[in-house]
Amino acid sequence: MKNHSIVRLIKLISPYKVLVLITAVLVLLANAAEIVKPIILKVVIDDFLIGNNPESGLYSIKAMSILYMLVIFLNSLFTYAQANIMNYVGQGIVNDLRKKLFSHIQHLPLSYLQKYSTGRLITRATNDAEAVNEMFTDVFVSLFKDIVLIIGIVFVMFQLDTNLALIGLVAVPFIALVTYFFRKTIRENFQVVKSLIGQINGFLAENISGMKLVQVFNRELEKQREFEELNDKYNEATIFQIKLSSVLRPIIEILQNITIAILIWYSMDSILDYSLELGVVYAFTNYIKQFFAPINDLAESYNTIQSATVSADRIFELLDEEEVLEDLDTGMEVEGFKGSIEFKNVWFAYNDEDWILKDISFRINPGETAAFVGATGAGKTTIINLITRFYESQKGEILIDGINIKEYKLHDLRKNVAVVLQDVFLFSGDIKSNIRLNSHISDEEIEKVIDLSYSRDLINELPKGIDEPVRERGSTFSTGQRQLLSFARAIAHHPSILVLDEATANIDTKTELLIQKSIDSISKDRTTLIIAHRLSTIRQADTIIFLDKGKIMEVGNHDELIENGSYYKELYEAQ
Repeated sequence: MKNHSIVRLIKLISPYKVLVLITAVLVLLANAAEIVKPIILKVVIDDFLIGNNPESGLYSIKAMSILYMLVIFLNSLFTYAQANIMNYVGQGIVNDLRKKLFSHIQHLPLSYLQKYSTGRLITRATNDAEAVNEMFTDVFVSLFKDIVLIIGIVFVMFQLDTNLALIGLVAVPFIALVTYFFRKTIRENFQVVKSLIGQINGFLAENISGMKLVQVFNRELEKQREFEELNDKYNEATIFQIKLSSVLRPIIEILQNITIAILIWYSMDSILDYSLELGVVYAFTNYIKQFFAPINDLAESYNTIQSATVSADRIFELLDEEEVLEDLDTGMEVEGFKGSIEFKNVWFAYNDEDWILKDISFRINPGETAAFVGATGAGKTTIINLITRFYESQKGEILIDGINIKEYKLHDLRKNVAVVLQDVFLFSGDIKSNIRLNSHISDEEIEKVIDLSYSRDLINELPKGIDEPVRERGSTFSTGQRQLLSFARAIAHHPSILVLDEATANIDTKTELLIQKSIDSISKDRTTLIIAHRLSTIRQADTIIFLDKGKIMEVGNHDELIENGSYYKELYEAQ
């Protein structure tokens, strides 16, 4: 893991530093109780079982037994308390981290989101965040506890007998060598595992969303094979990880038993000539077991540590994309627009200089209805993306009410431009929440926009009316029904500019007539932009702009273009 990521993970603890300090104190107390236990047993063995010293008051086997039980109780109490506190801290840290990740993702520009798979972003906010959580709750305190315990044990061992202490530490270089050998391989494999998890998440999200298409074209077997291939790769990488992990603990167990055997072998002569007390040897065997126990814990936690460190790198890689984040709150505040829109020599390309729009210039007056027509790929939707600043033009200016849209606060700009898309997205919940979206819209306003959007008949036919549940993406509603609801949602926010991007492309004639009536009603005193292939829906537009390959070919109203135009007239006659 990169050092800066370690530091940043530690900084996440800052809001909980008081609780972490309390946890540290509890860990020290628990470790002290753990270290004292062999000392008590040493006293019992050497002073009473072998030494036959006279018992007196607290200096007795009975008192030592009570003290031993008290130490065990305190050790359990301190361990319980620190585990609960640190679990609370760990959950709090991950809760904060998930909030930060979601907020960060919400402020990523559309251009960034379209480059990266949904699965990759989901994995950052779920699997990777959970891996960091496991490190804080399962490893962080254990790591601190184990390190302090090892230091305490080594100190006491040297106080009891220097030679035996050195024997007890003879295995440390071998443990360090084994750990170093496995570290790089385990980390590299975890990077593969994390990448495969992201691919699986993305594959599942994509295929569940497109399951209807999969079933229509009978592609179940092909998609099953693709998933199995991806899943098998993940399975192989995980099994390899398990094999690596399973080697560490047995090696450390072997080194522990070898160390104890060497210790007993070395001590036999000293015990027989009474130069070394049996209680000291017993204490040392306990300390060696205690010494290797945290090392075993570290070996078992090594996977968790490596998983968390790789996940932290991936999370911070996403969070470090700060320079691309949209700034919603900087700029000129505006409550509403008059509605004039002007493009001045605008050029735009999604990739390098592969221009989608080429020197586009036009003006739409406040309250007018303007329509953009042309073949697929002509640049119609791109114009809308630029007005809402989902993308930024490379050349030229876009003005609303005579001011460059880059001068406006992005939040206010989008608040005043409502877009109805061809592919309607409805959130899980109910109809009311999907129309409202923002809590400041009253029930009375919702009822009003239902009438304006001619959605009343649709809603009245539903069992629960406006409270009818909406499943993921509005899957239980027809395309026309979703369009009507999205139309109500758009006008509920009282936009100064209304944009209809192929909003009538996939609906029946009856629904189209309803929406056309609604458009006529709500477009009064509001600038309306329409992108449409159905030319019948734009005959009444004040201005029709015909685009071809990113260029404006002709501009006028329907009658003017039929009389004097060529491109629009040809398309209209073809329809």
